[in-house]
Amino acid sequence: MNNPPPVMDSATRRRRAALFLFMLATGVSMASWVARTPAVRDALEVSTGAMGLVLFGLSIGSMAGVLASGGLVRRHGGRLVITVGAGLLVAGLLVIAGGAALEVSGGVFGGLALFGAGMGLAEVAFNIEGAAVERAVGRPVLPVLHGCFSLGTVVGALLGMGSTAVRFPVGWHLAAVALAVAAAGVWTVRAVPAGTGREERDAEGAGGAESRGGERAGGAESRGGKRAGGGGWRAQMAVWRDRRLVLIGLIVLAMAFAEGSANDWLPLLMVDGHGTGATAGSLTFMLFAVAMTTGRFTGGPLLVRYGPAAVVRVSAVVAAAGVALVVFSSSALLAGAAVVLWGLGASLGFPVTISAAGEGVRDASARVAAVSTAGYAAFLVGPPSLGFLADHVGLRNAMVVVLVLLGGAALITGALRRRPGAQMAEVPSS
Repeated sequence: MNNPPPVMDSATRRRRAALFLFMLATGVSMASWVARTPAVRDALEVSTGAMGLVLFGLSIGSMAGVLASGGLVRRHGGRLVITVGAGLLVAGLLVIAGGAALEVSGGVFGGLALFGAGMGLAEVAFNIEGAAVERAVGRPVLPVLHGCFSLGTVVGALLGMGSTAVRFPVGWHLAAVALAVAAAGVWTVRAVPAGTGREERDAEGAGGAESRGGERAGGAESRGGKRAGGGGWRAQMAVWRDRRLVLIGLIVLAMAFAEGSANDWLPLLMVDGHGTGATAGSLTFMLFAVAMTTGRFTGGPLLVRYGPAAVVRVSAVVAAAGVALVVFSSSALLAGAAVVLWGLGASLGFPVTISAAGEGVRDASARVAAVSTAGYAAFLVGPPSLGFLADHVGLRNAMVVVLVLLGGAALITGALRRRPGAQMAEVPSS
C-alpha cells in the first residue's frame, strides 16, 4: 500500500520546473500591476470612481478566461491553452503599459481585459497540468505550484514598491515585466507535452475498452468519447453529478473566498477598520502574502503524513481564527499579527482541493477544470460583493461572511479523504 513514489525522468522534471517558473512569473506580473495602480491612476488623471470602471476590464477578462479554459483544454489540450493564455498575458501588459504612457483610459481597460483573459485561461490549464504531474510523480505538486504564484506576488510587490520609490515610469516597468513573462512562457510551452487533458480522456476511453472487451467496450468508448470529447457545457456540467465533487467545490469556494477577501480588502480593512496608516496596511498585506507563500511551500510533508482532509480541516480552523481576531480584536497590533494565521490557514485550501478533484483517472481533467473554475469564480466575484455589504454594516462586520464560510468548509472536509486505491503514491500504469 505504501509504494515508494516513482522516480521522475528528465522530461517530467523539466515540465514541473517550467510550470513552477511560469506561475512565479504570473504572480510577479499580477503584483506588479497592483503595486503600480496608483501610478496608473495618476497618469490617466481619473477619479477613483472612473478608475473602478477601468479596473472592471480585469474582472471581465478574468471571468471570460476562467469560464472558457476548461472546455478549451478538453478540446485542444493544456499546452495550446497555456500558449494562448501566455500570449494574452504579455499582450495585455504591453497594452496597459502603452495606455498608461499615452494616458488613454480605454487602452488600459482593454489591456486589463486581455491580461485577465490570459490569466484565467492559463491558470485553469495550469491546475490541470499540475494535477497530471502530481499523479505522475506520486507526491504533492499543486501546493508548491500555487506557492510559486504567491512567491511571485511578494517579488512583484517589492519590485513595484522599489519602482515607485525611484519614480521609474510605470509604462517601462510593465513592459519589462511583459518581456520576462514572455521568456518564461516560451520555455514553459516547450517543456509541456501537447494535449494533456485530451490525451487523458483518450487513454481513459481506451483503458475502459480493454477492461470490458469486444463490441460492448467499443460502444461504451464511443459513447464516452461523445460525452467527454464534446467539450461543451453539458459535458463540463456532467461531472457535478458526483456528490463528492460538489462538496469539494463548496470547500474550494470557501477557501478561495477567504484568500480573495484578503487580497482585495486587507489593506483597507486595517486602515478603515483599525485606524492604521496606509503604509502599515500595505505591510500587513505583505505579511499575509508571505504567510501564504510559506504555507504552500511547507505543506507538502503535512499532506503526505496526515492526508488532505485533516490538513484542510485544520487549515480552515486556523484561517477562521485569524479572521476572527482581525474582525473582533480592538488591538490593531493583534489584528495585524493575526493575518499570519489567516494566510497560513488559507494557503493550502485551493491547491489541495484541486488535487483531490483530480484523483484517479476517470474524467480527471474535467473534474479539475470544474473545481478550478468554481474556485476562481469565488476568488474573482465573491470578495468584491463584500463591498456592497460593507456599505451597510462596515468592512469589519462584513468579514463575518468569510468566517462563516470557513466554518462550513471545516465541517465537510471529509470529502477530501482519498479514495481506496487512489493514494498519491500509487500511479496507474499506462
